[in-house]
Amino acid sequence: MSEIIRIAIDLSKGAFALHGVNADEEAILCRQLKRGQVLGFFTKLSPCLVGMEACASAHYWAREIGALGHEVVLVPPAYVKPYVKRGRKNDANDAAAICEAMARRSVPRVPVKTPEQQAVLMLHRARKMLVGQRTMLANAVRAHLAEFGIVAPCGDKALDGLIALAVDAGDLALPQLAREALGMLAAQLRDAEAKIDALEHEVLAAQRADEACRRLTSIPSIGPVTASAIAATMGDPHRFKTGRDFAAWLGLVPSQHSTGGKTALGPITKAGDRYLRSLLVVCATGMLRHRTESPWIKALLERMPARKATVAIANKLARIAWAILAHGGTYHRQAGLAA
Repeated sequence: MSEIIRIAIDLSKGAFALHGVNADEEAILCRQLKRGQVLGFFTKLSPCLVGMEACASAHYWAREIGALGHEVVLVPPAYVKPYVKRGRKNDANDAAAICEAMARRSVPRVPVKTPEQQAVLMLHRARKMLVGQRTMLANAVRAHLAEFGIVAPCGDKALDGLIALAVDAGDLALPQLAREALGMLAAQLRDAEAKIDALEHEVLAAQRADEACRRLTSIPSIGPVTASAIAATMGDPHRFKTGRDFAAWLGLVPSQHSTGGKTALGPITKAGDRYLRSLLVVCATGMLRHRTESPWIKALLERMPARKATVAIANKLARIAWAILAHGGTYHRQAGLAA
């Protein structure tokens, strides 16, 4: 066991597959461990390089194993897949593929998140899930009431009035069974809205307590929710050489299909964190709608459609956010508009 220089773990629900190699790249360890045996195994093992895919629970295990004196690296799953042996998909081969991928310097590493960063991101994930449920419930209420000829314009206020008229007031056009079902949906909708408000207050409190998040909100159109998500997701900004690298990591750059010296650019790659990318696109949409006095935005709209310009603005917002986190300071409106 002392000859192991690199060991990979394939995380699963119950049994974890391990694959270790020595200095000659020979496999000298192939075994499975139960969840409760993992920390005991690495406590007895001499310090070495430990790798795993950046998937569910990976950050927890990386912190726990790293505390035992091992160097832990997290590998993006997309970079592990090419090393999986064809036609032989199982936990042992997955661990071998992770071990092979972590030996390549060209394969990027995912930084290990702190418990505080994961807690903030949990607020965002919970809020996102509840927002989706609220939309589903609102659409269901509208659709069911439309079956009885009860409709209202778009918007939250119109929906509240619709519920008050048809459910709370007991509209005679609704049968009793339909009124009971819609009452349950309406109660669930109001409960989701209350929970979303509570989560947003928690996000706002966390943003106000973080100095980096407060500086990010100086960027036009970026509010507490987006600033908190950027700071928690990015982690150490210096792992990106430039703001362009951060924007590319988010997938806000064109995909390439080039050959023979001919460059062909396609739609954006949509790599990286989908949630953070969507927040930046929403911020860019608001900026495009309310800040058309900017010469740069006007020039964008003259040569490309609005949706394409939105992505370009989101790319710029990502680069500005990286610069603020990497170099300090706040956004200077006049300097940004002049640029």
